[in-house]
Amino acid sequence: MSKQLTFNEVKERHFKTLEQYVPIVARVHGGTHPEFHEVHKLFNTINKKIKEAGAERPELKAEFAKLREITNNYTVPADVCESYEAVYKMLAEVDKAYQA
Repeated sequence: MSKQLTFNEVKERHFKTLEQYVPIVARVHGGTHPEFHEVHKLFNTINKKIKEAGAERPELKAEFAKLREITNNYTVPADVCESYEAVYKMLAEVDKAYQA
């Protein structure tokens, strides 16, 4: 059984990729999936809070709750690319690690 990764481990694993993918997915899919623009804004807020917190644990409960609401618990739409799917998967992992 694999151990649950900590928030910091998941953050280190995914945030560089998310910083690259989120703006691209918003540009490519934002027209047909306008909810992704809100995902983009929330990701930017989360990223900013993490950077400002430094070694401390940022308060992100509201942002993750809103992400779960907007994305229907990170449900990937049927008509999107692998990058969109990867963003939701990574965000879900970061969210899960934060809640742990």
